[in-house]
Amino acid sequence: MNYLVLLRHGESQWNLENKFTGFKDVDLSPNGIDEAMKAGQRISLANIEFDQIFTSTLKRAYETAQLAMDAAGQEYLIPKMIKHDDLRERDYGDLTGLNKDDMREKYGEEQVHIWRRSYDTRPPGGECLQDVVENRVRPYYDSTIKPLVDDGKNILIAAHGNSLRAMLIILGERTPDNINEAEMPTGVPLVFEMVDGKILKSYFLND
Repeated sequence: MNYLVLLRHGESQWNLENKFTGFKDVDLSPNGIDEAMKAGQRISLANIEFDQIFTSTLKRAYETAQLAMDAAGQEYLIPKMIKHDDLRERDYGDLTGLNKDDMREKYGEEQVHIWRRSYDTRPPGGECLQDVVENRVRPYYDSTIKPLVDDGKNILIAAHGNSLRAMLIILGERTPDNINEAEMPTGVPLVFEMVDGKILKSYFLND
């Protein structure tokens, strides 16, 4: 058996400020730093030792991975961590940096919900989740990460709410019709137990 673990970055400063973040490179909040360290402690308690870490090129993701691996006693993995643009958050286009509540007041709750959660409707100037799945995350996973998983390696993917929701679709855990029901809490590892590339079970490492 081997492990594939998905870890959404700890709370960012713009999460805290309720802003659309997307490709903007923002810092972790103090709470986000704490969440990342707790994630590492949970990984250590679960006795999961990784062979490789993949993360996005945005610092809230790769700093979460670094903090988690420090806390897990696996800091030796940090220098060979692989960062790639394809694992970045969804591009929110013209909404980037804007407050979500302000946008609800301006455009209405329903329109903002569609921009945030629709599988195939893009926000102005941005990406929909389908774009993230088919143009970025699926090709990168299939070419680079999946061969390692299939080979029995323990892999950590530290990324973002939408790139990890994309992963749930790619892994067959969710479909475009029910992906809205999936929540990826900040800083909580989602573990997949794998055998021969197939999922045995999945669970969050909660306290």
